[in-house]
Amino acid sequence: MQTEFEKQLELISRGAVEILPADEFKKRLKKSIDENKPLRVKQGFDPTAPDIHLGHTVGIRKLKQFQDLGHKIVLIIGDYTGLVGDPSGRSATRPQLSYDQIMANAETYQNQFFKILDKSKTEIHYNGEWFEKMNFREVMELAARFTVARILERDDFEKRFKANNPISIHELFYPLMQAYDSVAIKADVEIGATEQKFNLLTGRELQQDYNIEPQLILTLPVLVGVDGHNRMSKSLGNYIGIDEPASEIFGKIMSIPDNLIYSYFELVTDIKAAELEKIRNDLRDDNINPRDIKMKLGEVIVEMYHSRDEAVKARDEFVRMFRHKQLPDEVPEFDCAELGDKVWIVKILTASGIAASNGEARRLIKGGAVSLDGEKVTDENMEFNPRNGMLIKAGKRRFIKLRLG
Repeated sequence: MQTEFEKQLELISRGAVEILPADEFKKRLKKSIDENKPLRVKQGFDPTAPDIHLGHTVGIRKLKQFQDLGHKIVLIIGDYTGLVGDPSGRSATRPQLSYDQIMANAETYQNQFFKILDKSKTEIHYNGEWFEKMNFREVMELAARFTVARILERDDFEKRFKANNPISIHELFYPLMQAYDSVAIKADVEIGATEQKFNLLTGRELQQDYNIEPQLILTLPVLVGVDGHNRMSKSLGNYIGIDEPASEIFGKIMSIPDNLIYSYFELVTDIKAAELEKIRNDLRDDNINPRDIKMKLGEVIVEMYHSRDEAVKARDEFVRMFRHKQLPDEVPEFDCAELGDKVWIVKILTASGIAASNGEARRLIKGGAVSLDGEKVTDENMEFNPRNGMLIKAGKRRFIKLRLG
């Protein structure tokens, strides 16, 4: 029979890439259990775009595991680090957002964190709580704790420096700012994606400088987006938002490559270890169609963020639409009368909400994903005369029926 320590270590380790330093983590975890003193487990989120997607939930779900084991979760919403933007994995300086944009995005995060976490057991801070109060002398003291050479050890900065790509001074502050968050809230553990490793270790070093017991590090895999190649990202359009309609979530799950099925089950669901192993074996079985396992994945994820009834409905609608080539039960209508007698296809896509921007609308058209009354649209400059009942389809799951008044 497992001890409490063994049970906690097994659950915490599931899906993790690295736990650093491993021996120190085990000692601190055992001490926490023996003394009944919860660990303070931190993760930071920069609200540089609205809404949380499944990629974010890899970390949030790990936080939930810590929370269910009795540890204290501390969320940092980066209203100040968000003004910089995390340079991890970036080949160029991020466009700076206004503070109002950051705070508007943060509001959507606040609402969606608690689809997973228990709000009553979660501590939330905006890092403006401490950075806003810093005077310039304190900023200089913080900056003096690291050398430029140390910061340039980051792979992304090093590559940009060697390629003569600009690095703005404010970007060099990002690792220090994230690290200082750990000082401010006295984190025992910080979690983040593998690409965050430099920032997480910087937090550990900075805590030592401030005579605080250094945090332990837990890194998690980056979730690959529905395109099967790049990390899940709203800017790349390869994301699955947890606030999206049930049918949209299910349809996007069904579009992922088969080689991602296992990692999605492992990283973004509550599937037990024994069932996860069965899924691994089923995916290796030539007699089992991966599509059927993927449909189960879609049902599981829709149920997590909607309900069991919505999951069944989304599955049935998908089967009807894509196995039998039928339309969904309800196709939303869009009144385009105010757009005039002749309208630009891109304008219709954005005004109706099918595409979030002109750029996304153009990408859909260039990718051959848009059709008008069954005819594929190939010209992004196309204009047409709308009629009542005309059907626009974008991708495999987005439909709109035009209405004139």
